[in-house]
Amino acid sequence: MGEWKIEELPLPALFQQAQKIHAMASESSVDQETLRKGAQALQTCDDMVNKLGLFSANESKEDIATANLKYILVPFYLAELIEKIAQDDRAQVLKASLEKLKGFISYCEAMELVPEEELDIRTQERMDTPAGRRAKKIARFKRQRAAESKLQEIKERKERRGRSSKAAALSSPVEAGEEDVLDDDEEEEREAWLITISLAICKAFDLMDMLKKEEEMLSAVKEKQLQEGEKEVAREVLDERIKTAEAWHRNAATRSQFIKPAQPITCATFAQDVVEGRAKISDTHEHKHQPYIFGPASVVGGRITSERERMAAQVFQPSHRLPTMSIEEAGLKEMEIMNNWQEMNAKLYEEANTSWHKDSRKPGPSNEDEDEDDDAAQEKARAWDDWKDENPRGAGNKKLTPCG
Repeated sequence: MGEWKIEELPLPALFQQAQKIHAMASESSVDQETLRKGAQALQTCDDMVNKLGLFSANESKEDIATANLKYILVPFYLAELIEKIAQDDRAQVLKASLEKLKGFISYCEAMELVPEEELDIRTQERMDTPAGRRAKKIARFKRQRAAESKLQEIKERKERRGRSSKAAALSSPVEAGEEDVLDDDEEEEREAWLITISLAICKAFDLMDMLKKEEEMLSAVKEKQLQEGEKEVAREVLDERIKTAEAWHRNAATRSQFIKPAQPITCATFAQDVVEGRAKISDTHEHKHQPYIFGPASVVGGRITSERERMAAQVFQPSHRLPTMSIEEAGLKEMEIMNNWQEMNAKLYEEANTSWHKDSRKPGPSNEDEDEDDDAAQEKARAWDDWKDENPRGAGNKKLTPCG
């Protein structure tokens, strides 16, 4: 096939070249480069047909000129060539081919070119059963065979007419009946293109069914691969977690052999250790609770830079009194007071047992004053007892009681 440039050819010549590539691809296998070039040529034809406005939604098949009928086949030819192109993303190829087929069938339905039997089959739900699908394929195959035989008959009749015309031209010049012959040729050509479109519709339905099945298979395979991939990822994550847990347990067992956990140091135990002399108060073991600081962030952070912040620090205070010392400090303070009290009691006990203290308690002349003090104390106690008898406890509050 000679070299030709798509941009330089008009629509009829471009369609003719693309039709030749389509016929070659249908009859035998061609290389991918030729298929891509034919698909590009048909796509250019489709764009030119849309740009020129050869077909309108308001027209019927009788309104379309005979010379323009062949351009209805452009989307169908393009769908068949796209389906044969090898590409890594097969789903994208199927999607593009199905889109062209649907456009071709929709336009043929609008032009009333789809057979009535096909429309009836598509509207019947019972054809979705296996028996219905088989009947649909048989009916479509019969229409396809009838269209192919009709095309072959038109082709043979045209060849015979061509041979007769050549023989008549050699024997005598063309007479007045030549116009009738031309009219018959145009009607025959129109009939041939309509039958070709009908045959293409049958093939388009079969190709659409085949592509849909392939698309479903690809979707199922892709979904299965995705599920297997998710399972593999989950398995890897689980294995990684198991390895991490095993490593952690090994490290924990190793640490437990060499490291003895330290006893927790609480405030009470630390104070007891300090009192009993086993520990000392130092900077490293200073159990002091820092008081809470209220106010703005600058005050809380301890960065008072202005008189306003100092006043704010005095304003934002809690409603209760804050502790002045920690629990440890209070415990140590009580321990110190208790020790001082015990030392004082021990000193008083020791003084009480001395000879000087015992001699001072012996009877003598100086004990008369003490006797007088004892009598006065007894009289005071008797007077107090008499007063309590006359004034029982709570007698002064009778006026405050509801029934007093």
